[in-house]
Amino acid sequence: MVRIEHIGIAVKDLSAAEEIYARLLGGPSYKREAVDSEGVVTSFFQAGPNKIELLESTRPDGPIAKAIEKRGEGIHHIAFEVEDIEKEMARLKAEGFTLLNEEPKRGADNKWVCFIHPKSANGVLVELCQEIR
Repeated sequence: MVRIEHIGIAVKDLSAAEEIYARLLGGPSYKREAVDSEGVVTSFFQAGPNKIELLESTRPDGPIAKAIEKRGEGIHHIAFEVEDIEKEMARLKAEGFTLLNEEPKRGADNKWVCFIHPKSANGVLVELCQEIR
């Protein structure tokens, strides 16, 4: 693991949340992006060397909508940058972690991603991210 890449926050209303975080962080979102495969629209903020990703569901049955229904709005996941996502996935699987996808998939912000089941990580949904080269 190289560093914390971003913290993902599930929101019901992306525009309203963008206004709040723009005021909180002192500047606007630098990118809005739809990830159709996950049924979300994301908005990224830079906060020093760190990023915040706001996620709004585009489908009532999407993973973000389900998370909000179950736990309400708030922190959804923590993402870690990795140098070689396939190697890191194999290492974590060998360590007994449950991966939510067997192959890396395209995520937001030009990244390959893989999620680790929260039951494997003390109740925290963990995302692995690697820049698509």
